[in-house]
Amino acid sequence: MEYKIVDAHAHLWLHQDTEVNGLKIETMEDGKSLFMGEIRQMLPPFMIDGRNTAEIFLSNMNYALVSAAVITQEYIDGLQNDYLYEVQQKYPNRFLCCGMVDARKSGFLPHAEALINQGFGAIKIPAERLILPDRRVYLTSDEMMQMFRLMEKNDIILSIDLAAGNLQVGEMAEIISEYPTLRIAIGHFGMVTRAGWQEQIKLALNKNVFIESGGITWLFNDEFYPFKGAVWAIKEAASLVGIDKLMWGSDYPRTITAITYRMSYDFVIKSNLISEEEKAKFLGLNATGFYRFDNLVTLPYIKNMSE
Repeated sequence: MEYKIVDAHAHLWLHQDTEVNGLKIETMEDGKSLFMGEIRQMLPPFMIDGRNTAEIFLSNMNYALVSAAVITQEYIDGLQNDYLYEVQQKYPNRFLCCGMVDARKSGFLPHAEALINQGFGAIKIPAERLILPDRRVYLTSDEMMQMFRLMEKNDIILSIDLAAGNLQVGEMAEIISEYPTLRIAIGHFGMVTRAGWQEQIKLALNKNVFIESGGITWLFNDEFYPFKGAVWAIKEAASLVGIDKLMWGSDYPRTITAITYRMSYDFVIKSNLISEEEKAKFLGLNATGFYRFDNLVTLPYIKNMSE
């Protein structure tokens, strides 16, 4: 490959200890977590202490020839701002880390302002988690819109995962109209495999809105590698908004309980349905421009013992 690869959707944490909708999420041993009433394999079993660190991820990135990654956040992992700020300072040419506020409760705007002042260049909103059992936090609420205005003013990226289908598409359209220069990355490839996913993709017809594929191998997990359905979904999305608006993301580390990190993009490399130019854009060039990565590292290929 003569192009550099950028992962637009990955996660890091030192420890999970949080609640979502009153249900506990907590790190256990051997890569397992207590997850909302059941035990789930959250990490590969060799990560025995449950620490999903930057150094372990960098080892995976170096092996898979991934030059840089965007570290997003999710409420199921708890707020990881303190650790991710350290990661951003320690590895500035390898990671762009998103800060996160708890938008499930009012009064989060000062926290967003503090994260921006601290130096975070992006803020993550797991919007699907804003549909609570007893109420719904609208993306167009007064406090949300104030935060988006602040982000646009300071050129802060909005990384957002929407609920399946078009439930929140109308709200996003209003945000895009109100803040046209706000850079927005919509995750999980629009919740592809769920009805109405194309409506999320079509938001990228707007100039500063991009789509990243974090979680696409999870969403096509039933068909497994080489994820032919995911390839066709990429082709369909490209027909709707253009390949220039699509970015690869892995959703590391949860997805590598089923596949290796390299397999999370290798199915694109090996597809004969996607041109070399499209692969270069999807796997790195688009994300390099959108997230404004510069001085990306060049990684050497190391031959496996099994080769």
